[in-house]
Amino acid sequence: MSFRKEILDHGYLELVDTWGSEEQIIEAARMSTGKGFIGWGPIEKVCVHCHEGRVNVAMDAFHVSGVTDCPKCAGTGKVKGSGDEKLLRYLWENKHSTPFEMAGLTIEVQAPIFVFREWHRHRVPFSYNEMSARYVPLPDVNYVPTIERLMMNAGGSNKQAGVVKGAVELTTLAAEAFQKMLFELYATAEVAYRVALEKGVPKELARVHLPVGRYSRMRASANLRGWLAFISLRSAPNAQWEIRQYSDAVGELIGRLFPRTWSLFQESKK
Repeated sequence: MSFRKEILDHGYLELVDTWGSEEQIIEAARMSTGKGFIGWGPIEKVCVHCHEGRVNVAMDAFHVSGVTDCPKCAGTGKVKGSGDEKLLRYLWENKHSTPFEMAGLTIEVQAPIFVFREWHRHRVPFSYNEMSARYVPLPDVNYVPTIERLMMNAGGSNKQAGVVKGAVELTTLAAEAFQKMLFELYATAEVAYRVALEKGVPKELARVHLPVGRYSRMRASANLRGWLAFISLRSAPNAQWEIRQYSDAVGELIGRLFPRTWSLFQESKK
């Protein structure tokens, strides 16, 4: 399966690899019984009453009395039972989490550096590998928030995005002026960066003045349990809007790869 989602002004999230499946989650959970994966959705089982009636009529009260329609199978000889969704739900609702470590995914992400700083704080079992400005010059790609994004908290509704004490309420004109200033600062920083590189300043030092709005790239890998723990925090309403866009994209991807687990996860957040 291919998946790529454009995020912010220059960012993206792309699937690199995935492993495991919801069937393997079930198989891992049944290691102690050796039953393995049985099947999804309603599954048919042989009706015990009808089976016994065919082998020995005397054993089946329904047939002895002349009743041919078993209340379990309605005369079909088959009984519909629940599939392995029932076990998957049981595992999730009772926090038997380790079977969900039997599946996972690796993604490639391009995001502003400040988004990566928030991302890397998580202590879930992530594996990261980010491009290094020690070895390659960082591309001149920088994040400029839209006017709508800048005005998102103009009324002070989000304490996490609070302004400094004594600040006036942001206006559209002030937001536009901030955008213009950002463009100018980014351009000045890029000129200084290129001049430093051309003058022989080591790449690892030529970058020291670059802003956290500069885009970087990384690959991130984790099992399904880890990704869901990440999303529970980074898609929360009080998380910063920018990282929520990336977290929501991971959720969209998980919904395609592991739809039953994703449905259970969403139910638990209601």
